[in-house]
Amino acid sequence: MNLSVSTPHSSDAPRALITGITGQDGTYLTELLLEKGYAVYGTSRREPHAAERALRRQIGDAWDAGRIQLFQAELADAERIFDIVQAVLPHETYHLGAQSHVGLSFESPFETVDANARGTLAMIDAVRRIAEIQPVRMYQASTSELFGKPDVWPQTEKTPFHPRNPYACSKAYAFDVSVCYREAYGVYVCNGIQYNHESPRRDPRYVTRKITQAAARIAAGRQERLELGRIDVGRDWGYAPEYVDAMWRMLQQPEPDDYIVATNEWHPLTEFLDIAFARVGRNWRDCVDSDPRLMRPSETGRLQGDYSKARDRLGWSPRTTFTELVEQMVDADVERLRRGEDD
Repeated sequence: MNLSVSTPHSSDAPRALITGITGQDGTYLTELLLEKGYAVYGTSRREPHAAERALRRQIGDAWDAGRIQLFQAELADAERIFDIVQAVLPHETYHLGAQSHVGLSFESPFETVDANARGTLAMIDAVRRIAEIQPVRMYQASTSELFGKPDVWPQTEKTPFHPRNPYACSKAYAFDVSVCYREAYGVYVCNGIQYNHESPRRDPRYVTRKITQAAARIAAGRQERLELGRIDVGRDWGYAPEYVDAMWRMLQQPEPDDYIVATNEWHPLTEFLDIAFARVGRNWRDCVDSDPRLMRPSETGRLQGDYSKARDRLGWSPRTTFTELVEQMVDADVERLRRGEDD
């Protein structure tokens, strides 16, 4: 299949291909790469015009039509993915596209495995096949959910996996097939074991943004109550723009490797609720309910990541505090309401 690929303003600009470009991480990564002079190509399940609108809405003034081109593709469509990789001939590929909602993975396990396991195989095999024409460095978005219910914390890159949901199982395959291709074919691929990372761009389906959006709405009299699943859980939460910087740093190393990207802090969800509702002058205990119907069949244990390998080898460390992250998300949702742009 012949694809039309635009030529960036600077023909010697490095080329990066991002799957899932319209997601939270994809938008921040696009901004980062444009700042560094890359030509950016991206894939999305949406048709290109809809994907462009979504991306432009998030990155605003960073949009540069001369250095961005979008393609429509299903992650598990190996032929389509290969055609895109062959047409773009990227220097770097960031495989961020996935069905990444843990709760939804219980409801749609086949779709989850199709996108996350087969989708990763499609991308890494395409990278392998064009290696003689254009060597590609690949980032594979992995997850702390791989550890599931760990016996130790904080977890390191050597902590055994114990996936506890279909999403994590599909990502375990993606991790292993990446290591397999690295060792068998010499593909330059890094697994970034990223712990939960949030921002004002987080999809409202995820609990953190669901909370901050509800806090803004309740304070404004637009919503009365918030229903959540289990409240007695917690996570290692970081700031998404800092995490995409870690992705880029991985691909600048002489040799590929796998890295944990985390804060080495664990916070209960109740603390997230405390900060979010205090930001708007409310007490979450007055308006939040725990609904058993929203609870998952199984939960993870204490996921808390040791990022010392990333610090020592990549020079990366988290900078935004937990409180700053939550307050920034609440402030953004308050501002959206003020502008009449509530999601």
